[in-house]
Amino acid sequence: MYTIIVVPPQLDGAGEQLKIGPGERLAFGRAAAGNDLVISHDGVSRVAGEITAHRAFWMLTNHSAHQTYVVENPEGAGEHVKVAPGRQDSPIPFEFSRVVLPAAGDLLSFDVWAPCHGFRARAAGPGTPGATTAPAFALDRTKRYFAVLTALCEPRLRGAPHAPLPTVDEVVKRLRPSWPAAGRSSVAWNIDYLAVKLRLRPGPDTAMPGQRLNGKKESLVSLALRFDLVREEDLLPLDAPAPGKLDVPVAGTVRS
Repeated sequence: MYTIIVVPPQLDGAGEQLKIGPGERLAFGRAAAGNDLVISHDGVSRVAGEITAHRAFWMLTNHSAHQTYVVENPEGAGEHVKVAPGRQDSPIPFEFSRVVLPAAGDLLSFDVWAPCHGFRARAAGPGTPGATTAPAFALDRTKRYFAVLTALCEPRLRGAPHAPLPTVDEVVKRLRPSWPAAGRSSVAWNIDYLAVKLRLRPGPDTAMPGQRLNGKKESLVSLALRFDLVREEDLLPLDAPAPGKLDVPVAGTVRS
């Protein structure tokens, strides 16, 4: 049974998909001899690497002596794994992956499809007796601050993991369909509120005088995407013209 599908790079026209099953290996590189996947580019090593199929994931071996390979999750808003030169059997956990090979000034890539991930079913009825576990991040998707966080994350959630973050003015413009009263001061206040709520900066009662958080937006987006606090489905309400539907903390008032 085949579990891993490799889609060759589009260098010389469409190539045939390659399939391997658990325990099988697929070698790739520039040389025609000894490689299952031939990548015809002078910047690719003759014997560049190997893919090994497992049941629900796959492993990447980097035979290059100098180049780091990167395996991206195109659906993960910048999530990636770096495979250092000489690294053997690095496990890759993504269902859909893009292997990126630096090659003499070019970035070549090919895709790898793995089986869908399995998840443990939640037990019906009451769980383990005892106190309820406190949520790691207490975010309310009906609040304005979450809409602001979603707008900040949007470019990277839409498949541009290295996109610059939107400015405050761009966030205001993006939120106008669902929040006609949005302005620079209200958006900036919600960004400050998020930084305190997600504990990226101390609250007003404990902050040291003059202390500021550099890269506030970058820190918020990095945290939100790393822990899936904002997901692709959260982008839909940004286009919904529903003013007044979201329950909002008023600027200057802290509500959690």
